[in-house]
Amino acid sequence: MKDPIAREGLRPKFWERVPLKNLTPREWEALCDGCGKCCLNKLEDPDTAEIAFTRVACRLLDDETCHCAQYEIRKQFVPECVVLTPKNIGDIAYWMPSTCAYRLLYEGKALYDWHPLISGDPETVHEAGVSVRGWTVPEFEVDEDEWEDHIIEGDL
Repeated sequence: MKDPIAREGLRPKFWERVPLKNLTPREWEALCDGCGKCCLNKLEDPDTAEIAFTRVACRLLDDETCHCAQYEIRKQFVPECVVLTPKNIGDIAYWMPSTCAYRLLYEGKALYDWHPLISGDPETVHEAGVSVRGWTVPEFEVDEDEWEDHIIEGDL
């Protein structure tokens, strides 16, 4: 499958040498591993602020590619979609998946070997079993008050 994220022509190993705030827009986008986890609807406990991921996916998530079907214009369809930037990563990282490159780099950690920037192959995220490919439920099929029935146990 062709990688929908442009990863060619970038500075070598930029993620290891360049602070997030100094990345080019293309480098920032290339950090996305294509797992689709950030497109899962989440529930936040109002008392503990603990985040629970659900199998209920944003209506724009393509369950096969694990990418947004309308990425460039997603805010038109999903106004509450969060656009992650170097400026807001500090406020958002806590609810990003633990395997997310943006969160890992923000926390000073290394990328996993399966990340497409390291492996050179966008399929390795799926082969490693860390994407949502094939196991989500579209949000239009589940009432919001039933999302709790779809909570994913364990760390994402």
